[in-house]
Amino acid sequence: MAEQDNVFRGGQGQVIEPENFRDSVGTMDDSGKRVWVFPRKPHGKFTNYRNIVAYVLLALFFVIPFLKINGNPLLLINIVERHFFIFGQPFYPQDFFILALGAITSIVFVILFTVVFGRIFCGWICPQTIFLEMVFRKIDYLIEGDRNKQMKLDRQEWNTEKIWKRSLKWSIFIIISLIITHWMFMYIVGYQEVFTMIKEGPFNNFTSFLVMIIFTGAFYFTFAWFREQVCTLVCPYGRLQGVLIDKQTINVYYDFKRGENRSKWRKGEDRKAEGKGDCIDCNQCVVVCPTGIDIRDGQQLECVNCTACIDACDEVMVKTGLPPGLIRYATEDEIEKEIPFQFTTRMKAYSFVLALMVAFMGFLMYNRADVEAKFIKPAGSSFFVRDAKITNTYSYTFLNKSNKDKIITIKVLEPQHAEVSLSESNKIKIKKGDITKGTVNISFPVNEIKLSKQNISIGVYDDKGELLDTFKTYFEGPFKLQF
Repeated sequence: MAEQDNVFRGGQGQVIEPENFRDSVGTMDDSGKRVWVFPRKPHGKFTNYRNIVAYVLLALFFVIPFLKINGNPLLLINIVERHFFIFGQPFYPQDFFILALGAITSIVFVILFTVVFGRIFCGWICPQTIFLEMVFRKIDYLIEGDRNKQMKLDRQEWNTEKIWKRSLKWSIFIIISLIITHWMFMYIVGYQEVFTMIKEGPFNNFTSFLVMIIFTGAFYFTFAWFREQVCTLVCPYGRLQGVLIDKQTINVYYDFKRGENRSKWRKGEDRKAEGKGDCIDCNQCVVVCPTGIDIRDGQQLECVNCTACIDACDEVMVKTGLPPGLIRYATEDEIEKEIPFQFTTRMKAYSFVLALMVAFMGFLMYNRADVEAKFIKPAGSSFFVRDAKITNTYSYTFLNKSNKDKIITIKVLEPQHAEVSLSESNKIKIKKGDITKGTVNISFPVNEIKLSKQNISIGVYDDKGELLDTFKTYFEGPFKLQF
């Protein structure tokens, strides 16, 4: 009998026969040739939730480039010109340590999220999954039909129907890839610059045009052909999952205790009395899988936790009068040992580290100066003495990091009795996001300077008298013998 052919792994349960399914990728045959995946169109509770999440994220993707806070882009990552705006707050190369810490904090968050929820990010939030499943795959269904019709079209000769449908689909894919590329550029140079380049034409912006063509080709290749191979062969997060998840991690699991032994469903039968499990071996969890795996074989790196198999299985369970949840979100311990989910010591440790890093980032952001000031003595310059005063010249650089224009004044904090004279006026106006450079003379009475190189501290104030930044440098004077 079929159910007697199932061979359990001791203590592990759900894997049938030797683990040869782990020796190869589900989307390749024994010769290494690509096996094209034609997943059935999913529908059900989790699919509806995923649709809502995807549409919200897609709306944000297309809207965010046009949103501004205090006149600044909500999000702009211009690496070439080193312009960065996050939530409308400007960041500069001088703030690289904050951005680096933010990137490390994000990695720790991803690690914690993976330890607790497995690869749920891939199935619900990942841009690759959202664009593939919620945009390009839906075009597949719209033009070529569901799984069976797609497979039939793939097998048939290149007749009028196949040429027309494939040409239409590929043309739409190219247009969508082009739109995605233009929107991605808006996150780099801003939407105004993108619209200007479109208006001026490709020959006036040939380099940018060439880059756009390359990225459009990359997007088209990824979503029209490479598809799920990105998740199974390329994405580093999939490899990271293998070392982060454990038996306490929540993942999409098949309840092998309930499901085995598998057997086809017969109306009116008492499956428990006959030693049969709830899995009726309908294979619906396999045909809806976008990465071509069988979730009943156990946890696999190819699984992106998209929940399509949950919806497909629940639909079959309802139709056959069996309880839903044969495939569900659960931990391995919950299924094997019936131990409920617990927040483990490892999870607590990651949470503690994450909380510390977030708090430290908050501290850095709160204490970040609105204006960054530097005072450097020009190369080869020296002091001069006039009217019983010693004067040094400094080149200053002011960077206004705030979202407001600033009027700057300069004062020497230590030692006292200094005089500050600017080459322009006593006040400097800096527009938001601008860098201002110039020279300033600082003088001290001769009797105030005790050393040939004396440390001084210079303060930068706004027009309200608030200290914005301080800079420590040295002041040169005549050499004096100390007794």
